[in-house]
Amino acid sequence: MRRPPVPWVVAFGLLGVSGYFALYGGEYSVFEDMRVRAERVVLEQRLTELRRANDSLRSWAEALETDSATIERLARERYGMIRTGEVLYRLAPPVDSAADSLEGC
Repeated sequence: MRRPPVPWVVAFGLLGVSGYFALYGGEYSVFEDMRVRAERVVLEQRLTELRRANDSLRSWAEALETDSATIERLARERYGMIRTGEVLYRLAPPVDSAADSLEGC
């Protein structure tokens, strides 16, 4: 039986080692590339969400600077401000009278 020449054995060996290294080894392996691509997709989605939130906050800030109706609504909701002649009614949560009577015991 004839043995293959040494250069062919070396060539196939080097091809096998380089193929293994391309798939599994080094910083730029196929699996690392797939992981980085998946991470990029996630980061691009997050960037899109943050841009939407940023645009929303920018429009809210602009409305607070220029729109008097927005400023009035905010003052009424957050700070309970009223116009002259209006009456403000604040509703308090009901108090449990049975719990109050037990505290005195």
